[in-house]
Amino acid sequence: MGLCHGKQIQSPEIQEEIPSIEEPSEVPGIPRQPKFPFYSPSPLRGSYKDSSANTSLNSTPLRFLKRPFPPPSPAKHIKALLARRHGSVKPNEASIPEGSEVELGLNKNFGFSKQFFSKFELGEEVGRGHFGYTCTAKEKKGDMKGEEVAIKVVPKAKMTTAISIEDVRREVRILNSLTGHRNLVQFYDAYEDEDNVYIVMELCKGGELLERILSRGGKYSEEDAKAVIFQILSVISFCHLQGVVHRDLKPENFLFLTKDEKSTLKAIDFGLSDFAKPDERLNDIVGSAYYVAPEVLHRSYGTEADMWSIGVIAYILLCGSRPFWARTESGIFRAVLKEEPSFDEAPWPSLSSQAKDFVKILLNKDFRKRMTAAQALCHPWLWNPEELKIPLDIVVYKLVKAYICSSSLRKSALRALAKTLTVDQLYFLQEQFSLLGPNKSGYISLQNFKMALLRNSTDAMKDSGILDFVNMVSSLQYRKLDFEEFAAAAISVHQMEALDAWEQHARHGYEFFEKDGNRPIMIEELASDLGLSPSVPVHVVLQDWIRHSDGKLSLLGFVKLLHGFSSRTIPKA
Repeated sequence: MGLCHGKQIQSPEIQEEIPSIEEPSEVPGIPRQPKFPFYSPSPLRGSYKDSSANTSLNSTPLRFLKRPFPPPSPAKHIKALLARRHGSVKPNEASIPEGSEVELGLNKNFGFSKQFFSKFELGEEVGRGHFGYTCTAKEKKGDMKGEEVAIKVVPKAKMTTAISIEDVRREVRILNSLTGHRNLVQFYDAYEDEDNVYIVMELCKGGELLERILSRGGKYSEEDAKAVIFQILSVISFCHLQGVVHRDLKPENFLFLTKDEKSTLKAIDFGLSDFAKPDERLNDIVGSAYYVAPEVLHRSYGTEADMWSIGVIAYILLCGSRPFWARTESGIFRAVLKEEPSFDEAPWPSLSSQAKDFVKILLNKDFRKRMTAAQALCHPWLWNPEELKIPLDIVVYKLVKAYICSSSLRKSALRALAKTLTVDQLYFLQEQFSLLGPNKSGYISLQNFKMALLRNSTDAMKDSGILDFVNMVSSLQYRKLDFEEFAAAAISVHQMEALDAWEQHARHGYEFFEKDGNRPIMIEELASDLGLSPSVPVHVVLQDWIRHSDGKLSLLGFVKLLHGFSSRTIPKA
């Protein structure tokens, strides 16, 4: 959708509705091509009118191929679907059918007020996007008479499919549900007439984050970058708790409220946003190519994709270059899927190790190993207990649910691992435990999880399925948890694996497990404990989990048990 306020963006954008015919479940394998024999320029717009940084994406790329044709592009079908989705297919262009979409007889009545021009006087255009444009306006009457607002205008002529109409409905619904957070552009109302939908929002006069980066010579200092990232994480942690994934986070989609250097930063443009159920994955490819997460290209993602985009923004803020760069969309996608960002060139060697660690965790290609937004606020690089108020994190709910449904042996292993956590690692868990409202004896019940969420809920939780998920968790039968067991339940083993000290954690955890929870165990018992059928292939796999000397769980078995069992580890018979 169009920008709330800002200039037309330069980076390539992608959006896809998955077709119902002959589409693979993930991005096809692409042969690695030789690196381009030139230095990758800065991602930021140059100061010269004809700067190559502005035009390189539209020019013919240099190709050094091992075959006479270029490799298959994962961008090609995305562009075709985007064109069809929004009705911009040219007469002679081939198009890809999208199932049951019918372009004739669409209901473009949104039920919004039709009194827009009686209440507002439109001003100048301040931004233009792919599907609409943004103008200033003044209110003619009412409590805000004479005040300036931003009006996002979405032409109904561009709503040529049922999907594009639903996109607009969802954007208004999300803005209306989430408005109120200080780092989110405020939504006032929505109007319509025969030609357009008008979304009335707060006017941000401070310009884009991208413009601020440029005005600072291409990058921020560490301290200033912290202030920006802190505000981004604050609003995104709020969105994620409500079950909303933004899906298009980039410097162009953050505006400063005023021109002041310490102005509040506002997230805008929820046109590509969607509701994400805690236990389900999204599969349509949307966003801007430079900021898209690997799992989005694999068509299976959740809120973690936003965290990757924040990692890209943090990388740009700190060094002035994009972590993944190429001259074509398909080249960008290959870099995102296969390449690792560089932390060797200036200014990275002069930056703090905490800053590098923060960015590296967010740019981990395994989405399970990234921090959540709430966890990132607790990272040592950002941590400031005097200013920081940690928000409730839905990931705790998911981890506790998995813990409760685990075997007694796995619970014992997780309790042993929890004993290895450092004071810094325990801080986040202590904050989450406190938000759940323990009683005077220091215990919480599963009802506490529901009550804590209701204190933070908005209407978006109904659409995202968060409330249904928490109702299911709170209905489980389980004893009350003290902090020690809560810490074991709320550990993410995948996230701990991303730590440099993971091996020490695993070994020390195993030592605690040896003292308190390890015992002789038969393969049949282990298979039963994991809920596996006693088939021969399963037994072959589980043999490696048990020490032959005494029949107890080995270190390998301990680490495997921490993760829980996956059927993918079982060879086919």
